[in-house]
Amino acid sequence: MSDVIQIIGVPMDLGQSQRGVDMGPSAIRYAGLSSQLRELGYQIEDVGNIEVPVRDTLGSDKLLPAISQACKTVYEAGKKAMASGCFPLFIGGDHAISIGTIGGVTHNSPSGVIWIDAHGDFNTPETSRTGSIHGMPLAVLHGYGIKQLVNIGRFGAKLKSKDVVMIGVRDLDGKERIKLKNSGITIYTMRDIDEQGINAVARKALKHLSHLTRVHVSLDMDSIDPTEAPGVGTPVSGGLTYREAHLMMEIIADSQSLTSMDIVEINPIIDQYNQTAKMAIELTVSALGKSIL
Repeated sequence: MSDVIQIIGVPMDLGQSQRGVDMGPSAIRYAGLSSQLRELGYQIEDVGNIEVPVRDTLGSDKLLPAISQACKTVYEAGKKAMASGCFPLFIGGDHAISIGTIGGVTHNSPSGVIWIDAHGDFNTPETSRTGSIHGMPLAVLHGYGIKQLVNIGRFGAKLKSKDVVMIGVRDLDGKERIKLKNSGITIYTMRDIDEQGINAVARKALKHLSHLTRVHVSLDMDSIDPTEAPGVGTPVSGGLTYREAHLMMEIIADSQSLTSMDIVEINPIIDQYNQTAKMAIELTVSALGKSIL
């Protein structure tokens, strides 16, 4: 893992109808992200936010081009960070940003992906009930859906199903469920976590990805139960507890395989005293090596 962490803000709320997640990067910075990472001994390069148009300035026909352009910019930022030997830490923004983040960090070599999320994000326009693009990024990264998004950065799929593990899933659309079952992706639902425990699930996830030397964590804060992380774009009850999430991150840190990360779907508008942003930082520093002893 690099000693230099490059923080890249992606204030995008264009992939969903719920407003507010564009303020996620500000909430995370305000909660003290850089200072807590420096306390762990990292050098911090905060490059600021990429430029994303304000949603109110766009007509409905301009949303897709704006999302595509933002993801292209993020793709190049991730590609550049990896090439320079930095650890890119992307702070969003809705989960559609992962089309760019994961595309960029896998440009020159593959990475395992641990996708921590209440949702599948495996919809296409044909299967989605809402048409929201923040419910499609994992499908796009596998080469399915809107070609304008699929071909960002480089042509076609950016991930193979064998290189992805999903954790915390509990809310799927009907047709999306069928697509995921047939996808070949390794999936641990909340039932699996209830039955096996987060310790076993996290270790199995890392073992499954052990054929790769690099791991990217995509952390959607709605994976956490909304009683503990209320400020998220699309809350779903029955999620990970505070300690389950921390233990998972600590186990990921122990593997020393984490090389990039994105944090998404923090919505300060519906949060309580910036509680969700603070938790996001706590989970991030755990993934980056903070320990009790």
